[in-house]
Amino acid sequence: MGTASSLPSCLVSPDALPAILLVEDEPTTRMMTARQLKRAGYEVEAVANGVEALERLQARFFPLLLTDWEMPHMDGLELCRSVRLANLEGYVYTILLTARDTKAHIIEGLQAGADDYLTKPVDDSELIARLNTGRRILSLEQSLRAANKANHLLSITDPLTGAYNRRYLMEQLPRELERASRYGRPVSAVLCDIDHFKKVNDTQGHQAGDDVLKAFAQLLVSSTRQEVDWVTRYGGEEFLVVLPETTVDAAIKFAEKVRARVQSQPLTTVAGGLSVTASFGVAGYDAADECEECSVDHMIAYADLCLYRSKETGRNRVTGKMLGAAGSRAVVLR
Repeated sequence: MGTASSLPSCLVSPDALPAILLVEDEPTTRMMTARQLKRAGYEVEAVANGVEALERLQARFFPLLLTDWEMPHMDGLELCRSVRLANLEGYVYTILLTARDTKAHIIEGLQAGADDYLTKPVDDSELIARLNTGRRILSLEQSLRAANKANHLLSITDPLTGAYNRRYLMEQLPRELERASRYGRPVSAVLCDIDHFKKVNDTQGHQAGDDVLKAFAQLLVSSTRQEVDWVTRYGGEEFLVVLPETTVDAAIKFAEKVRARVQSQPLTTVAGGLSVTASFGVAGYDAADECEECSVDHMIAYADLCLYRSKETGRNRVTGKMLGAAGSRAVVLR
């Protein structure tokens, strides 16, 4: 979760044959239809009714659903409605099979959520043709989903460093604090600032300065826990690292490890390896304790005050404070 995440796992290649969930209560028809689909190259899983189908869809995503109308326990119409209401990985293209062939029945099936409709007995070549249509529609839907995902990632990502931006911070940090408060868990934030960054730009050039920012951001991300912690570019040469499930003491130790890494390894730039240091301000709280100051504004303000304290006392240091606690803990590091 340190940087932008990857695209949804449910996306499939337009040339791939997506898996089909076949729902048919009559055993012989179920076996023959499954055999036909497998001969056409599809992976097929077959169940006898809508209840079983929903259970399978919740356990595994099937892009294509081929279901009979009349079945015990849950018929095809109820299954279509349930699928549309379910929170699934992606869109499920649904074809309804039935002997009912009046216009009223067709409309009823489509209104229930079916994408297509075939009357029994089903012609083999027509079924394959309808499935091919479903594959094309799925491919278009998935392309749109991927484009929307990419656009969203761009909107919450800093273009230079690849870290999250302040928009993401102001959206996500309130959720982290709410979650911590609800479950009585700690959460901490580490505000990081590259020392004397203006000097890098003035003496080495802005390209080297950009390289320092990118390398520093990557160092922060590589120091965090994947899918748990996250890094934002707070502004200029400042970055904020959010550490869920982390006490202030543990966050101070994290900041010290990062501080030591920054000091010990030159950052790669167009001007060669540049040695820099960074200062850190740590703030956080344990939701199990009473705290009237546990808000986004207070957390960032306390981290900023601690960072200022680190700068004021010589830079290349870590200062931390528990929200609502008296006093702060300063760790002086050279």
